[in-house]
Amino acid sequence: MKKQKALLALATAAGLVLSACSTHVSRGISAEGVADEVVFPDISRAYEKNGTFPRLDDVRLAQVGMNKGQLYELLGAPHFAEGFYRVREWDYLFHFRTDAGIKTCQFKILFNRDYISSSQHWQPADCADLLKEPVAVASVVAPVAPAAVPRTLIEADGLFAFARAGIEDLSVEGQQRLQRLATELKSNPNLRSVDVLAYTDEIGSAQQNVVLAQRRAESVRSYLLKQGVPAGMVRALGMGSVDPVVQCDPRTSREVRIRCLAPNRRVEVRAYTN
Repeated sequence: MKKQKALLALATAAGLVLSACSTHVSRGISAEGVADEVVFPDISRAYEKNGTFPRLDDVRLAQVGMNKGQLYELLGAPHFAEGFYRVREWDYLFHFRTDAGIKTCQFKILFNRDYISSSQHWQPADCADLLKEPVAVASVVAPVAPAAVPRTLIEADGLFAFARAGIEDLSVEGQQRLQRLATELKSNPNLRSVDVLAYTDEIGSAQQNVVLAQRRAESVRSYLLKQGVPAGMVRALGMGSVDPVVQCDPRTSREVRIRCLAPNRRVEVRAYTN
């Protein structure tokens, strides 16, 4: 939580400086965050002249439906002088290492009137292909150790009381499941980092869902640390209601919707190894 507050404070400071020279290059951005014409800025205008080499996993997590704080946590400040507040467009200059060498890409995020990301764009367009998860290919060669421990999916309602998020709200079963996970993580000698991603359902406002998701992610992180997983390895990310795994009829009663949407209320732990 302290890290997130520090990042948001930095983003706020950056916004105060950059908002004065805020500019949009795309044309006709609607209230829904759709542009009549998507235009990328000239690379020479980037204040981050050399761009950055982001983690592919972080760029994959930067999804439509996130707010600016979440995107800042994953990608950092935008690389062009577009500001943090009252702007509907962020641009990044990314470099990726590929088998053919370094590939330079521009990445644009458009926001709706509530400053929730509504669409993403790449230049050149094939940069989006870099985010595709690698597909395993059958081979007679001896298998190589995987780059990451398999993702662990946990239903959030199995960890917390409904709509609750404090560590004191963890169920006994939830504590036992997390304890087993912590043991698995600690016993992996190649463990490099761990991401705890918490998701909510669509009930409630986007901001409420982000706050609830972040609190749950922080609670799981705190529990893992108490079990001995090194603090510097674990990052908590509240994803809110993005990336739902089920869709439910909004015309049903609240009780029925809560039951139907249960799979969307989940915590995902991703462990990366050397």
